[in-house]
Amino acid sequence: MNVPTNLFMWIMACLPIIVLLVLMIKFQWGVTEAAPAGLVITIVTGIVFYKADIRLLAAESAKGIWNALIIVLIVWTAILMYQVADEAKAFLVIRNGMRKLLPNELLVVLALGWILESFLQGITGFGVPVAVGAPLLIGIGVLPVWAVIIPLLGQSWGNTFGTLAAAWDALSMTAALEPGTPDYLAAAFWAGLFIWLWNIVIGLAICWFYGKGKAVKKGLPAVLIISLIQGGGELLLTQVNTTIACFIPACISLIALFFIGKLKIYREEWSLEDSRIMNRTFTAEAAEEVPADMSLLQAFVPYILLTAITMAVLVVTPVNTFLKQVTIGFSFPETQTGYGFVNQAEACYSPLAPFTHASMFLFLSAIAGLLYFRKHGWIKQGGAKRIFAKSVAMAIPSGIAVTGLIIMSKIMGGTGQTAVLADGIARILGKAYVILAPVVGMIGSFMTGSNMSSNILFGEFQVTTAGLLHLDKAAFLGAQTVGGSIGSSISPSNIILGTTTAGILGSEGQVLKKNIPITLTVTLIIGIIVFLSVVL
Repeated sequence: MNVPTNLFMWIMACLPIIVLLVLMIKFQWGVTEAAPAGLVITIVTGIVFYKADIRLLAAESAKGIWNALIIVLIVWTAILMYQVADEAKAFLVIRNGMRKLLPNELLVVLALGWILESFLQGITGFGVPVAVGAPLLIGIGVLPVWAVIIPLLGQSWGNTFGTLAAAWDALSMTAALEPGTPDYLAAAFWAGLFIWLWNIVIGLAICWFYGKGKAVKKGLPAVLIISLIQGGGELLLTQVNTTIACFIPACISLIALFFIGKLKIYREEWSLEDSRIMNRTFTAEAAEEVPADMSLLQAFVPYILLTAITMAVLVVTPVNTFLKQVTIGFSFPETQTGYGFVNQAEACYSPLAPFTHASMFLFLSAIAGLLYFRKHGWIKQGGAKRIFAKSVAMAIPSGIAVTGLIIMSKIMGGTGQTAVLADGIARILGKAYVILAPVVGMIGSFMTGSNMSSNILFGEFQVTTAGLLHLDKAAFLGAQTVGGSIGSSISPSNIILGTTTAGILGSEGQVLKKNIPITLTVTLIIGIIVFLSVVL
């Protein structure tokens, strides 16, 4: 790379991200308003300081639009599923049913905000747990902002080995790790160990949000049991089969939840009236609207179908192989900046397999749920029309914002700004860079909304840096991907999935403000652990 890595160029690379954060956190702008500002700055810095030409910008923008379309499909279909359940008043049934099964309100919040999200992340990923989880939490009386914050954290631990280890496979491919080799197993062990730490923090954080010290004390036994299953189980399975390392523990934790609910400490009714995350007015007002003849199992029909369809397509190999034969992609020419930073030609860029894509699972589940609820009379005449109209209206603003963010990310990567950002940190800090190795992964995930993309962007960079510093690359790679996992909970493109389905588009800054202190603190602690382990 011939791009000069100096302080000025590094600041210019940071500028779009800094502006985005300041506008969202300090000035409380929504992503819809902040994304265009970040995009304009990225284009200007790309042309003026990174010597990008119009051809390069056009190619990277086209890639961004294509990537955004893939995400927007998930946004719209997730909203569609939400509208189906909302029109049928299924969320009210879920709220009351869960409270009967789990009389401890904190346990219900953990169930729908952490454990269910973990399960969904294990099989689907791509933001689906956030988009689905937010309205479910609102349905049990959680305030909308907190209904977005909690599932963002709840799903993030599964971002590396979830979605049948898509992000991990991307990292091992980029870093040239052969499955089963000592380096591969060592990197997987580091990743699993750090993720377990983050998993425990997630459970405790949700308890703290609910009721600070009182809730932490009450929820601690449940958090420790669930984390032992999820984090400990994943760590164990990383040494056996990374593909199912998240999925199996997530399934077990879902089953274990109902046994935990029967423990003496949780089987009695318990809640905190002054919990800052609960909307007590909502609970009182909504009580009379519940459909009397709908059971809890029936209310969950769209989600049960989502699970069944996803597992059938992704887990059953012959079905998956057959459906993956149909792909859609576009070719892009090679481009380079005036500094010689090259973007390789793509014969079929980021191909979409429509029949194995998460949006297809969501769409089929939503339509099947619509037909089921209408058959039972829970969706009245004109309900289907309202559902589609509302879902389109909700998806358009978030679609525009996601498109702006993804184009910004692609231009930063294509002009060399992302590489300078990471390279500058490593050059200046030397071995102290180890502390910030997971932060680089977090930055990648923050920018792209995807741990998989972060691993592709920075996996080889982490290996190269480890070699230059003569340190263990396995620890670097473990730190990289756990940073990416944590970063998924503060990525604007993920946040907007939640704020859209929660009906609070424009509140992304409030979500970021709550999540950044937790995520950044834990990421730095992981960096310090790596430093103490491989440097001292």
